[in-house]
Amino acid sequence: MTTCAGDNDDPFPVDDCLFAETFAQDNIYNVMGEEVKIRQVFGANLGVAAPVWEAALHLCGFFEEQCVEVRGRRVIELGAGTGVVGIVAARLGAAVTLTDLPVVLSQLQANVSANMPASGWPSAPPTVLPLSWGEDHMNFSSDWDLVLCADIVYLPETYPLLVQTLAHLCESGAVAYLSSKMRKEHRTPSFYEEHLPSRFNVELLHHDDKENINIYRASLRKNQ
Repeated sequence: MTTCAGDNDDPFPVDDCLFAETFAQDNIYNVMGEEVKIRQVFGANLGVAAPVWEAALHLCGFFEEQCVEVRGRRVIELGAGTGVVGIVAARLGAAVTLTDLPVVLSQLQANVSANMPASGWPSAPPTVLPLSWGEDHMNFSSDWDLVLCADIVYLPETYPLLVQTLAHLCESGAVAYLSSKMRKEHRTPSFYEEHLPSRFNVELLHHDDKENINIYRASLRKNQ
């Protein structure tokens, strides 16, 4: 048996050996009235970007329950991973940009291609681009309506970089929706209690006690 660093209940191991062998798994998800087919490529150095995390599905479900309008909106997703949230938004008529680290982009693009509606994308095909928080965020405009984040808050050393990136993207009035499993061992609560409020007005919209998942809405304070 091959043992990888981090073989325990922690879903975020310290190296890329999350899965000993490379394999792909296709799943069908029915969210927001859309059926999407998502390929998850495990063991391809994707680490935590490989799976569809529950927080992403919770965010889609929340949008559906609350009738959050995405049609015609300019949307950017950070740490998109498999792309399920942004792909659903694009199928519903949003103009979507999906971002993640360069190693993730081939998985993202493959899932975008696999989910083009038979009649074509209602707005435009989702754009897939690399974005490293706190490094190249200035290459992106601030001209967004929605910034979407699903289960991307788990590495404390990235929290200031994420806030910096969000502040730039929301500079022109975009609203950020963040869905997170509240992992105390990764100091996820501290991001929402300390880091994000340093520049944003933060509102808890939904808490799932069973899954320990919170959904927040954040808007940049005007004096920031």
